[in-house]
Amino acid sequence: MKLNILGCHSATPTENTHTTSQVLEVKDHFFLIDCGEGTQNQLRQQKIKFSRIKHIFISHLHGDHFYGLVGLISTFRLLGRTADLHIYGPKGIKDVITLQLKLANSWTNYNLFFHELERKKSELIYEDELITVHTIPLDHRVYTNGFLFQEKPGLKRLDKNKLRNYNIPHYDFHNLKLGRDLVLDDGTELKNEMVSLDPIPIKRYAFCSDTAYNESLVPLIKGVDLLYHEATFLNAHENLAQKTKHSTAAQAAKIAKLSEVKRLVLGHFSSRYRDKNRFLAEASPFFDVVELAADGKIFDI
Repeated sequence: MKLNILGCHSATPTENTHTTSQVLEVKDHFFLIDCGEGTQNQLRQQKIKFSRIKHIFISHLHGDHFYGLVGLISTFRLLGRTADLHIYGPKGIKDVITLQLKLANSWTNYNLFFHELERKKSELIYEDELITVHTIPLDHRVYTNGFLFQEKPGLKRLDKNKLRNYNIPHYDFHNLKLGRDLVLDDGTELKNEMVSLDPIPIKRYAFCSDTAYNESLVPLIKGVDLLYHEATFLNAHENLAQKTKHSTAAQAAKIAKLSEVKRLVLGHFSSRYRDKNRFLAEASPFFDVVELAADGKIFDI
């Protein structure tokens, strides 16, 4: 897994910062998470091919998380896209996007599928041969979901050194990777664990923005490899965070600690703060492995 931060600031873009958008790469699959203004420019800056994006996940219908979507959809059309595009987001996202396309007489020449969400409990919304995606219900001023991306277990690995001790036909290697035992030509039963290794451990990534401090997240994101959690405010503005249903850096770190995640990335910073290292300083006392998101920064998971 690889996470590419396209934008990680709240409310409004500036000359140097962009609102929320990121691309998660999973075994050559590319998933776009949120689509603030300027997302397509950031995709170009990061040299991510538009054609690689087939699934877009929108957390909620606040402008800094989806105002770049209709422009991206239109650009796909202008570039001659023919592949299907799937959009997952709150109920109402279909209406707001199709209205803009209708008024601009800018219909797509590819299939556009909307998967509207309204459940307040975690649910499976996407699955393929490599990965599952579940919603993470968040506590914000409007209906909002985070997303949990989890790899599926791969095949077992074969121990080449141990394989040399047995005369195993190549066509049986796949059965071994599936975890099956074998009976050799001489009648010997070969237990799978005698020649196999465990699959490569799966990776999990949780995206949680926007949300107030919310301990109900903990069981949903327990032990993830990387947690991106919003940290709009510093402690001095904790009352404002509570009023607007956002989080402070310290609160994000407390959630990471309770959830026993491996790494925490803070983002969705308010533009009122020029020194982003203050977020790190306020989070670090509560959680050890904290990093700051930055436009264009890449995290290997």
